Amino acid sequence: MKKILALFLFFGFSMVGLAQDSYNLSSESKLTIDGTSTAHSWTVSANKMEGNLMQQNESLIAINFKVAVADIISERGAAMDKKMHAALKKEEHPKVSFVFEQLKNTSTLFGALTIAGMTKNVEITAEIASEGNTMNIKGGKKIVLQDFGIEPPSAMFGQIVVGDEVNIKFDLVFKKG
Repeated sequence: MKKILALFLFFGFSMVGLAQDSYNLSSESKLTIDGTSTAHSWTVSANKMEGNLMQQNESLIAINFKVAVADIISERGAAMDKKMHAALKKEEHPKVSFVFEQLKNTSTLFGALTIAGMTKNVEITAEIASEGNTMNIKGGKKIVLQDFGIEPPSAMFGQIVVGDEVNIKFDLVFKKG
């Protein structure tokens, strides 16, 4: 009987030690992309994002994050949006995604970033904070468009050309749920 009780307690405490917390991306989250062109600097915003995060014993074990290309919108109007969506290959690859693989140190996320159908392993420096039922991940990543097979868009018969490097900035809020 003592062996059964000891076995039960061992498995009971083991299950508590493996407790996982699940979080969903909140609508409070923000993501912008800053870039340049031969005419002006520009910023576009992701207006709709989805994602989830898993934590086990206060350690990140999973982050899945997606942005619909159609919901990345500029303040400069439909012409810029159309060129940007075409460059990101919206029809063939409607989502941009990041899948977390590991936390390299307390502030470096390592994972697979997929843009325009091309996946690259990246390191992203971020501030990670937890308070109550909320996890916040804030940071940024500079990327080179051609590294993802994206030809920088142009306008006015090539007179205006987008710079090859863009800066992705994010403030992601995940809520336990």
